[in-house]
Amino acid sequence: MASIFSRIVAGEIPSYKVAEDDKFFAFLDINPMTKGHTLVIPKQETDYIFDLDDATLGEMNIFAKKVAKAIENAVPCQRIGLMVVGMEVPHAHIHLIPINKESDMILSNPRVKLQQSEFEEIAQKIKAHI
Repeated sequence: MASIFSRIVAGEIPSYKVAEDDKFFAFLDINPMTKGHTLVIPKQETDYIFDLDDATLGEMNIFAKKVAKAIENAVPCQRIGLMVVGMEVPHAHIHLIPINKESDMILSNPRVKLQQSEFEEIAQKIKAHI
C-alpha cells in the first residue's frame, strides 16, 4: 500500500504544495511545529532516508536548500532548522522548520494550529520565493 506521502504526490490526498520537480515534492506539514514547517520528500517511495542512493540523497538536500531559502524569505525567522526523524511516516522525508531559538525544534512542543486560509497564504508566500 502506498504511503500517505505517495498518495499526496499522486494527488489522491490534498496538500499545501510549495515546490515540485521530477524527483522531489515539498509541502506544508499539516501539524506544524512553527508556521511554515515544510516537508521535503522524494517521489520515489523509500521508507528510510539513508536507504536512498547517494545521488538521490544529495539531490534531495539541494532541493531542500532551495525550499529552505524560499521559506526564509517568506516566513519571519532567524533560521531554518532541518530535522530527519523518519518514524512518523514510512517514506523518507526532511522537516524544514522556521526557528527563532533552538527550543523551537523540540518534538514535544505544542503544535501550531492554523486555519486552511493561513496554510494557503503561507504556501503562496513560499512559492513566490522558489
